[in-house]
Amino acid sequence: MSVLLVYATVEGQTGKIAQVIETQLRDASCDVTLADTEQRTAQVSFDGIKKVILAAPVHERRHPETFEVFLAAHRAELNDCDTLLLSVSLSAAFKECLAEAGEYVTELKMRTKFTPNAEMLVAGAVRSHHYDYYAMQVLRHVVLRGKDYDPSVDEQEFTDWAALTKEVARFVQIDVPVQ
Repeated sequence: MSVLLVYATVEGQTGKIAQVIETQLRDASCDVTLADTEQRTAQVSFDGIKKVILAAPVHERRHPETFEVFLAAHRAELNDCDTLLLSVSLSAAFKECLAEAGEYVTELKMRTKFTPNAEMLVAGAVRSHHYDYYAMQVLRHVVLRGKDYDPSVDEQEFTDWAALTKEVARFVQIDVPVQ
């Protein structure tokens, strides 16, 4: 099976997610094409593609502009495929913030006028060394307010790799790898 994996990454967690998915799919004998929306001049072919996995992080309530532009520009081709959207955010890491994480996807769909066939809210990571003073304050006092986690102490990965692997396997209709 041929799978197109389109992603954007800001601090690296979604890039890591894309690499893990690529490995999972290749290990299941899928033909995988990666497309990073930050590479604006890269040509993407939908020839022979039936499944598309779309992965992007959320920062300040939005997915990257290049990702949204890709979705809007390729809406017709994407509508001809079976699509899975992986929206990566810290909000998805906390039960009490899942509704907000869902709002990010709703806003993405409104802006791009594209609705994927399936969606998964994926918990992201804290990459403290990427943040300036302002970003650290927003993270501490807005995003992680009331949570038992201090972002200045250490970096933290919240991604549930088992759930992600299971959802990708379900979507592409392959066996879940044994861990």
